Amino acid sequence: MSDALQKTVTLILLIVLGLIIRGKFKNKEQLNGIKEIILSVALPATIFIAMMKIHVEASLFFIPIAALAFNFFVYYSSPLVFNFFGVEKDSSTGRTLMMLLPSLAPGLSAFPFIAEFLGEQGLAKAAMADVGNKFFVLIFLYIIAMNMFLKNSVNESTDMKGKIKDLLLSLVKEPINILLVLAIVLLSLGVSYATLPPVVADLFDKTSAMMTPLVLIFISLAVQLKEGRKRLVMTMLLFRAGISLFFSAALISLFNIGDTTMVLLAVVVPLSSASFWPFAHISVFNLREESKGMSKERRTFDVELAVLILAFSLPFSTMLILGILSTGVLFTHLSTILIAAAILTSLGIIPNLVTKAAFKHSPSEA
Repeated sequence: MSDALQKTVTLILLIVLGLIIRGKFKNKEQLNGIKEIILSVALPATIFIAMMKIHVEASLFFIPIAALAFNFFVYYSSPLVFNFFGVEKDSSTGRTLMMLLPSLAPGLSAFPFIAEFLGEQGLAKAAMADVGNKFFVLIFLYIIAMNMFLKNSVNESTDMKGKIKDLLLSLVKEPINILLVLAIVLLSLGVSYATLPPVVADLFDKTSAMMTPLVLIFISLAVQLKEGRKRLVMTMLLFRAGISLFFSAALISLFNIGDTTMVLLAVVVPLSSASFWPFAHISVFNLREESKGMSKERRTFDVELAVLILAFSLPFSTMLILGILSTGVLFTHLSTILIAAAILTSLGIIPNLVTKAAFKHSPSEA
């Protein structure tokens, strides 16, 4: 059995293990506890180790800019096709899609597989990409959500300055960001992972070892494919994955990226699942409208749709990223990326074409 296949089988078995024991986790608080351990302990430790072992270069600071460019690309391009999917841009559905589709959550859906297949160097670079994404989802999307809320509501005012300050503080307080900055400072002072006290290094090694198993088990426990607008969500996620690969192909071609690890990172990071942060922003404004007795139809965002997108996005992105990294160097070829992009985009578009064609040729009512 090849090394890549063996890793893939092991990771799939961890997902199966989660499915087997999911009956023992019956409430949201238990799942949130696992998620907190991942995001506050295991993932920060893993990223710290990866950063401390990387050679700092000026080119690394291009990575978060590229990630931020992707966020804006999806944010501005997605609404252009909303009408095709039967979605009005200025509706609760359209506003919810605009918030979630451009966001990325690589920590849960990409980092474990990047660590397994691309190593610590690849993970460190992926962590740099998430810096740009964090600014987008925490700051830009909050401002957008607030503007949407104010436009949809009357006689509402809010402390923009105070809210932005709170978001910046939350950005600074995140364990991942704290250790990321700490690693960069230590490296700039000439301190590497090898020179850390053995007790400190051993602590990080052991907490980092929890990440991949916990993330995969969490995915199995958390996935809830609820009834609802499954078709809209799946076709939009397929379309999002397709245009993400087109963006990756353009980025690789434009900057002539030849390094295998960098090419694969450019492919898989944009395929990460939708982030929880836009949902958090949506929930804040939804609670304000709910407290004022506003009907669901008139609210700025559709919370149920947001939950459905998150529920589908995590397993979809996980399987997609795992499948791509399992193929070795296949997705380092531009032709493969473009073919996959065309296939995924088509899978998102074709169901709507079929529906429209069927509706057009259906007999009209008397």
